[in-house]
Formats: sequence, C-alpha cells, structure tokens
Amino acid sequence: MAQGTVKWFNGEKGFGFIAPNDGSADLFVHYSEIQGNGFRTLEENQPVEFEVGEGAKGPQAQQVHPL
Repeated sequence: MAQGTVKWFNGEKGFGFIAPNDGSADLFVHYSEIQGNGFRTLEENQPVEFEVGEGAKGPQAQQVHPL
C-alpha cells in the first residue's frame, strides 16, 4: 500500500485530495473509500495508507486507511 498525507477533505461534500509520499500527483479521495465504521472523514495533514485505482476522472485513492 502507498502512504500519503491528506491535503484537504470537505466532510460536507465527502471528498478531498491526498498528497502521496512518493511525490506523484495528488489523488482524489471519496468518503466511500475510507475504511471504517460510522461517519467517515479525514483531517488535513492526517497520514493515510491507500491503494491507487482508476476512477471516472483518472487515478484516485482507494481502500483508504487513516494511520
């Protein structure tokens, strides 16, 4: 799994972006890809682990696990 940091996340709209630690382009992240129970959200600068998958508009973070 890749690791990165949450650049920003809008809990009301349910999406945001992750900056991968390897320096590659920022990745879109949707709340439905955050692993866990209850209300799923991410905080700015929060470290995360994720898989890179293909979304409707290009690469996106999938199976996101907050660290």
